[in-house]
Amino acid sequence: MSEALDKPRTVRVGEELDVDQLAEYLGAHLDGFDGPIEVAQFPSGYSNLTYLLKAGDRELVLRRPPFGANIKSGHDMSREWNVLSALSPVFDRVPRPLHNCADSDVIGAPFYVMERVRGVILRGSDPQVEGLDEATMHEACHALIDTLADIHSVDVAAAGLQDFGRPEGYVQRQIEGWTRRWERAKTDEVPSIDVAMQWLADHMPPDLDGVLIHNDFKYDNVVYPPGEFARVAAVLDWEMCTLGDPLMDLGTSLAYWIEPEDDAVLQTVAGPTAKPGNLRRREVAQRYAARTGTDVDDILFYYVYGLFKVAVIGQQIYARFKQGHSKDPRFGGLIFLVNAAGARAVTALESGEI
Repeated sequence: MSEALDKPRTVRVGEELDVDQLAEYLGAHLDGFDGPIEVAQFPSGYSNLTYLLKAGDRELVLRRPPFGANIKSGHDMSREWNVLSALSPVFDRVPRPLHNCADSDVIGAPFYVMERVRGVILRGSDPQVEGLDEATMHEACHALIDTLADIHSVDVAAAGLQDFGRPEGYVQRQIEGWTRRWERAKTDEVPSIDVAMQWLADHMPPDLDGVLIHNDFKYDNVVYPPGEFARVAAVLDWEMCTLGDPLMDLGTSLAYWIEPEDDAVLQTVAGPTAKPGNLRRREVAQRYAARTGTDVDDILFYYVYGLFKVAVIGQQIYARFKQGHSKDPRFGGLIFLVNAAGARAVTALESGEI
């Protein structure tokens, strides 16, 4: 069984760190992390940048905002740091946070470092992992859904996160907020997005009780222990975590849950959800409901919301690429994802099925 799929590579051009200054800073603030450091970059992901730092036999992971980003609420390093620090004592599936740096002078932006959790991350539609057969994929699927349910059951008071968000009015704020973000980032006319956006505004359900939600929960944001897929070792990328309606979180996950019949463009950016052994979207919602006792009869709304949100996130990154703030070639094709997500939303609305 492969130990780790998410292996770091050479740092992308334009996303380098000041290694000497970083080594000096960490040497002064982290016990046992002394001397010269080697820096590599984890190539996947479309949001905050993630680097592997090595000093001798010790490995850390550094997270910083993307270059050129101006979406403050989505790239607040201190906020993500605070979430990890609060969750570590009460939820055993987060990496251990080690140090937070709010000083942009060190590497040009705020950042934090955390422990590296070794294991397997199932990236791409067909991860090349030895032994990932249908039965193993089925285990991984169940573990993923159950972990989302477990996140939603975290005791936020015990974590000290009871004031972390505003659950009241969450659904309306999300629809209105993502609509504004779409209008600000828009570069092309996408009629299907306009249809989905208006439908969501016209069909908002009442809020459910607020719980801790991840807001970007999918296969490539969890780590499975080496050689084991019946449980999740760690959940990554908590930058959009808040308190809110749990079905909005599930809807986002369902938007990333691509089935074999879905558009080929969606297949290229999805995790392995279409591989044999996975549940279908409707079955995912049903397993979540059985685990949590939550009514998912109105899941269509949350699924369309998830697709709209994914489209807006893709559009924001694509707009940043068009403006020259990022040279990552992956970002240039995201307009096709935007169109595909919009088309899938319209298909779901016309059929009434997720």
